[in-house]
Amino acid sequence: MVLVDLPGINSTETRGMMPKTKEALTDMAGMFMRNPNAIILCVQDGSIDAERSNVTNIVQAHDPKGKRTIFVLTKVDLAEQNMANPTRVKKILEGKLFPMKALGYYAVVTGRGPSDDSIETIRAYEEDFFSRSKLFRSGALRASQMSTNNLSLAVSDCFWKMVSDSVEQQADNFKAARYNLEAEWRNTFSGIREMDRNDLFEKAKDDILDDIASLHKSTPLEWETLLQENLWDGIHSKVVDDIYLAAAECTNSSNFNTKVDIALKDWTDDQLPQLSVKVGWMTLFKQLENIMTTKKTDREIGDLFQPLKANVLETVKEQHVWQSNAMKRLSVIQKNALEDTAVTNKMQWDNSISFMERILKERIDLANDDLEKCIGPSWRERWTGWRSRSPLEGQCVAAKNELQKLLVADDAHGKHLENDELTTVRRNLQTQGVDVPYEIICTVWEKLYKVTFLNRALTSAQQCRKAFYHRNIACNAVECNDVVLFWRATRMLETTSNALRLQIMNTEAQRLEQEVKQYLDELSRDEENKKRLITGKRVDLAEELRKVRSIQDKLELFILELNKDQ
Repeated sequence: MVLVDLPGINSTETRGMMPKTKEALTDMAGMFMRNPNAIILCVQDGSIDAERSNVTNIVQAHDPKGKRTIFVLTKVDLAEQNMANPTRVKKILEGKLFPMKALGYYAVVTGRGPSDDSIETIRAYEEDFFSRSKLFRSGALRASQMSTNNLSLAVSDCFWKMVSDSVEQQADNFKAARYNLEAEWRNTFSGIREMDRNDLFEKAKDDILDDIASLHKSTPLEWETLLQENLWDGIHSKVVDDIYLAAAECTNSSNFNTKVDIALKDWTDDQLPQLSVKVGWMTLFKQLENIMTTKKTDREIGDLFQPLKANVLETVKEQHVWQSNAMKRLSVIQKNALEDTAVTNKMQWDNSISFMERILKERIDLANDDLEKCIGPSWRERWTGWRSRSPLEGQCVAAKNELQKLLVADDAHGKHLENDELTTVRRNLQTQGVDVPYEIICTVWEKLYKVTFLNRALTSAQQCRKAFYHRNIACNAVECNDVVLFWRATRMLETTSNALRLQIMNTEAQRLEQEVKQYLDELSRDEENKKRLITGKRVDLAEELRKVRSIQDKLELFILELNKDQ
């Protein structure tokens, strides 16, 4: 309850008063009186003639039935001194003098006059006055209408009556709203358990932690296979292009081995451990993402948790850092694997050759595609697709045909064209009526030589299959040490994937689980983010139902307590 003390209503305007002061005061009083929840205390000075006040007219205009008005006659002690006719006070307190209506009429004494009187002094004076009042003895005042205490009780009764009526109305409104919301839920989400945002968050939290626990369901073989594939995708360009193809130009096995060993050492000292850790990190989160996105969910949930899961995944990706000392251990393991040149059995030898053949075939396909883009469509493609070669493609075809003659004449030709060979090729082309710039000839040679070299290497690898027991038989210029290189790469892939798997299962998955738990705990206290991540019509409806039920239950409990007091 808030008490608002309004200024008195002026009957007339005097000199020196601001213009329209009377109207402003009337409007101010009316603004508060119009509130249907306001209790109007109509205060009338008993020491002056009632006809001089127009406040009762304003009160009647805003509460004509008097359902929330209490009339208060003040300064009754002065009225008793000045009033010759006591029946006038009686008429006022019986509501017969003024046209307004009220719940009750009360007479009070507000003190003797001095402003420094305490509340206790004023109360004592009021009690003393009414105990010896002539108005009371004459019957003009009834005991129930006298004193500030009775007035306070009347205001309190009026307040709680208004509260009770208002609360009951509100309870009925919320009961109707609850019925409508429950009917909407039954019709829209039939057979689905009603869960608000907090309930869904807790369920999503358990679901996410179950997803992390599912990382351990994959077998060691599945993890290592996946890690090997991802690791090879990251290093195959380095192994094939920068190490194998660069060393394969050597004319003897000693130079080949020296170049390979130097390249491998530089690589393992610098880039390989970091790249391997990055692959392990990526594989861990890729596997977790696959579990989160492909896991079969029940009909009640559907895709409701996907925004939250995606947010958790992206957040822990940014937070999770691979254990620092793991990289040092991995570097030692990789160096030992790459330094191992002893292929101990025929199965390992054959597996290395098969691996090498698969890689070379993939590279041959890529090299042929690159060459075909340069020379344009083949005869069949031109015939069936109604396509023709551009002038540039025609130059490339002519250069290719002429360069192939060099490779036929010298099947062991090196990677680079000599200047006299380049001049001879161009003159031969000019003799044929085709003028091809040196740059195009060199470009075509690079692509053509790569195809030829890879095919030559593939044939050599196939011939090396029979060289395991007869390593002294040279099947190629590097005495099959290129097969040993791929064996070393295979061993490194196996040992690295095993080390990464153990690191993931024994350490990183557990650390990741703790990071996810911590982040989910933070989210549980962040209502704004929870609302953003768990949303939808189902959630909004459940939230609205929860609020309406809670308010209705509290209102009904409040009404019950009010009725007990009454």
